Amino acid sequence: MELCATSVYQLKNVECAITAEPTALMAKSYLEVTGQETVPFGDGYLSFEDTGVASETCEELFTPSAPHIGLSLGGVEIIANGSGSHHQLRKLNTRIELMQSATSKCGGVYMYANQQGCDGGRLYYDGCACIMVNGDVVAQGSQFSMKDVEVVTACVDLDAVSSFRGTISSLREQASQEPRTPSIAVKFKLSRPMNMANHFPSLPIKVRYHDPYEEIALGPACWLWDYLRRSGATGYLLPLSGGADSSSVAAIVGCMCQLVVKAVREGDKQVIADAIRMGNYRNDEVPESADEFAQRLLHTVYMGTENSSHATRDRAKRLAGEIGASHLNVNIDVVVKALLTLFESVFPGRKLRYKVHGGTQTENLALQNIQARIRMVIAFMLASLMPWVRSKPGFLLVLGSANVDEGLRGYLTKYDCSSADINPIGGISKGDIRAFLRWGALNLGYGTLAEVEGAPPTAELEPITVKYTQTDEIDMGMTYEELGMYGRLRKIFRCGPVSMFENLCIRWHGRLTPAEVAQKVKDFFKYYSINRHKMTTLTPSYHAENYSPEDNRYDLRQFLYNTRWPWQFRRIDQLVDKYETSMPEPLTEFRQHMQPTAAEAAAPNSTGLGVPAASSGNPQASGNLQK
Repeated sequence: MELCATSVYQLKNVECAITAEPTALMAKSYLEVTGQETVPFGDGYLSFEDTGVASETCEELFTPSAPHIGLSLGGVEIIANGSGSHHQLRKLNTRIELMQSATSKCGGVYMYANQQGCDGGRLYYDGCACIMVNGDVVAQGSQFSMKDVEVVTACVDLDAVSSFRGTISSLREQASQEPRTPSIAVKFKLSRPMNMANHFPSLPIKVRYHDPYEEIALGPACWLWDYLRRSGATGYLLPLSGGADSSSVAAIVGCMCQLVVKAVREGDKQVIADAIRMGNYRNDEVPESADEFAQRLLHTVYMGTENSSHATRDRAKRLAGEIGASHLNVNIDVVVKALLTLFESVFPGRKLRYKVHGGTQTENLALQNIQARIRMVIAFMLASLMPWVRSKPGFLLVLGSANVDEGLRGYLTKYDCSSADINPIGGISKGDIRAFLRWGALNLGYGTLAEVEGAPPTAELEPITVKYTQTDEIDMGMTYEELGMYGRLRKIFRCGPVSMFENLCIRWHGRLTPAEVAQKVKDFFKYYSINRHKMTTLTPSYHAENYSPEDNRYDLRQFLYNTRWPWQFRRIDQLVDKYETSMPEPLTEFRQHMQPTAAEAAAPNSTGLGVPAASSGNPQASGNLQK
């Protein structure tokens, strides 16, 4: 038996896989009834009068030597998998392909069941139960649903399995050499004779896949609903800045409200009961529309300062209106000035100035962090008091909106609005978020999302002047596209500075010189190590990517590194000297991103763990070959 011990699962730390076939002693109560003293413990299958039935664990489907191979060769026709497989962007493709491969090579019926809902942590189990016959999908359940339980059925022809296996000569040969798997005889028949009048095999269907942007809407939306109804809270509070990240969170909550209203109209009793309780409905009222329901559950607040622009303030207000959220526009300058006055009273003659006004970098960062941390305090204050202000029971959960790339780079203020109760986008890359905004503008009915996506990302923590406007990518010294690449190479492909440099020299061959690649890698690891301590206070986030920047609950790497990386950076310099003279000068069309490099062009065709595969644009290349 195999157990998962990767990424968010550490089952082998608390459980032990079965490597033999031990014999267990029977309990006294069983001994008295059966007279049986011992019972074999291990792999086996049930041998019915008309077929054989066995099972494998969720992890075993993903293993190189999966049990279904030996079981099928041993004559088992029906294999069941009671899985606990969490959602991850673009992962369903892998599951389906593995099950199709299992039954198309060996023949047989594969019944796949999966958990559905939030596990009380950062995982969401996305259901999608299905039934395969000889490589064909004959039944498939929904991947994202508000239902607690969903049953999927199909009628299968076991004779078709026998016929399929009989046509493969190599299968017959290997089956004759397969060691016998222990079985338990069951005097019962599972099948019944075919009745062509009203009982015939289920026909193959086309597999239903959601594109990644639908997954971003539906997965976190279902997770938020499960979290909300089980936590005892009566709604969410979201600091809405009018930027891409907080706007995407608002849209996901709006999607959640749409799903709830749809389930209410379909008569789901559990959803109706939860919606009435959390929405504080009276006199047999139920949610009638998504925007009306959002008005009760989602509270947004724009916390502006003298550095905020009219454009972001207006976008936040319009988006909240489209969703139906209860929106506040709060100016926090008075609180910022109070803290600066306090500082100046403690240190007379010391007056903080922004960089654009002649201040130092230390002053500039301090002034930005004051604004950011004040927003966190105000958000939690409003979350506890808003229900009381509106004469409603309960409390609100604060939603965070830091994306996975910013967490990896550490481009966030410790204990600012990235510090919240939960974060639905903390495992989603900036590139995927921007694509989701474009999708949401068309498919969720929130047109303002298109404007949000088109605006340059900015924290708006510094004064805007004629010559200077703060933007995220300039602040970070790297693009979000580059950050996504660093994240996958660092976490999924387990690259340190030297191997990342070597991989990126291939990835960006023709666009950047080795010296330029070296500087980018050094900059990333410098900031990665400086800000690694922020991972210890990271808000629990929805798990959507394998390279989520989590602390040592899931990423067991230390959070203290030597920020100078002396050996690694010295080795990179040696490699630059070695490669610099032998590599051609970068071409203009590559430098200006008019044309992809060879590795970038190969990414959509790649499925393995290589440099060409390190691309969020490839459904198969996100390091998602895990349970």
